[in-house]
Amino acid sequence: MQQHTWQSDLFFQYPRNTVATSEGKVEMPILYYDNSVMMALFRVDSDRAQALVAEQGLQVVHTLGGKALAGIAFYQYRDTSIGVYNEAGVAIAVVPSGTKAPRYPLLSLLNTLDKATVGFCILDLPVTTPAACAAGREIWGYPKFVTPIAFSLKGAQFDGVVTDPDTHQDLLRLSGKAGAGIPGPLLDLVLYSRHNASLLRTLVNTRGGAHICLPGSMRATVSDSSTHPMAQRLRALGLQHAKPAFVFHSHALQLRLNAGAVLP
Repeated sequence: MQQHTWQSDLFFQYPRNTVATSEGKVEMPILYYDNSVMMALFRVDSDRAQALVAEQGLQVVHTLGGKALAGIAFYQYRDTSIGVYNEAGVAIAVVPSGTKAPRYPLLSLLNTLDKATVGFCILDLPVTTPAACAAGREIWGYPKFVTPIAFSLKGAQFDGVVTDPDTHQDLLRLSGKAGAGIPGPLLDLVLYSRHNASLLRTLVNTRGGAHICLPGSMRATVSDSSTHPMAQRLRALGLQHAKPAFVFHSHALQLRLNAGAVLP
């Protein structure tokens, strides 16, 4: 196995195995050594959100005012065990159907992963390389597709764009300057997905400090004319010209993306 400078770091000294995909072998867990992220969280209509996750066997969790929580995230992966690529994701905070949601779901995101029931159902996950696309679709069942994704984070100023792979026009843009914020951690994540008719629970161990900020001038813009399913889902959530509740950004993101466990 090729040696990597990060292998002396205890965070990345983790048992690994090889999984075959249509684009080649993938060492699991996938390790992300040097990365940047901008994540915006939005309060959206809970009925609209539930309609998008019901077939997955999931139910949305409710925040203040009965709203659901949706996230739009842009990632720039500069050094990973699966190559260099950009990614964007749209996800909704959920628990498996029939699971009692915690009383304070936002605070529960601070739980350790072995106690966390609240996770995210990914609705769309465009990436810029075929290898990342094949791994996501074939190992976890994530709704990935390949398309150009722009990422620019300079201080608190951000501009990220997902290109419509059919029309080559902007499908989604998240841009603006984050408002006042404080230093804070990057949250570990639980991801729920359907793969081969099974519901998977996947743990994402993260590391690196972030700035947790008010939205400032940050806004999401969704194409009014695109017929791509991602644009349709974003419009269904009411995110055409949406202001987030708050945002996270960091140039210090590191993570381990683990294999998913099948839930009974």
